[in-house]
Amino acid sequence: MSLVTRWWWVRHAPVINHGGRIYGRLDVDCDTTDSAPFLALAAALPSHPVWLATPLRRTRQTLAAILAARGNESVTPILEPNLMEQDFGAWQGLTHAEVSQQRGGEAHRFWISPATERPEGGESFADVAARVAPTVTRLSEQYAGQDVVAVAHGGVIRAALAQALDLPPEIALRFSVFNLSLTRLDHIVPDDGGPAVWSVVSVNVGC
Repeated sequence: MSLVTRWWWVRHAPVINHGGRIYGRLDVDCDTTDSAPFLALAAALPSHPVWLATPLRRTRQTLAAILAARGNESVTPILEPNLMEQDFGAWQGLTHAEVSQQRGGEAHRFWISPATERPEGGESFADVAARVAPTVTRLSEQYAGQDVVAVAHGGVIRAALAQALDLPPEIALRFSVFNLSLTRLDHIVPDDGGPAVWSVVSVNVGC
């Protein structure tokens, strides 16, 4: 039989008090006061997964709220730095309007900037996709055949979708990934020894 590793991607809870500013790698808090979505996620997620978060506080707070809703507060998640949000470098702390002014007023249809544009001292979205894909492949091999719940960031989940669907980074920016939504991707190793493939089960489902 094929070996299936099931990825359950959850975007962190909404960030509070950001004042409309780009936070990226800034270690900001999120709002976990509404218990309803955490109870829903607790019910939707598998029973005994590998739990992943990132070193940024908002993913750890979100995961802690999910675990509390399940009565599993004692779980210690694995923190994966390669799944952290895009580093916006000099743009962090600025508003979208201020970044637009820096870029000569040029607008982008889906995101802050084109996928290949790299802010000073930071990453482009293409850079994010380039670091996320091998990390997901490595973890899929490490936890082959298991359920993996990864509480991560919108940009990282877009990058995971780009990998699964073999999309150019610019096209992957068309995905909306809402806070506390669930995206399910399956990494499948065929039993005939062929190369691994991806199956997209669901995207951006509200719980």
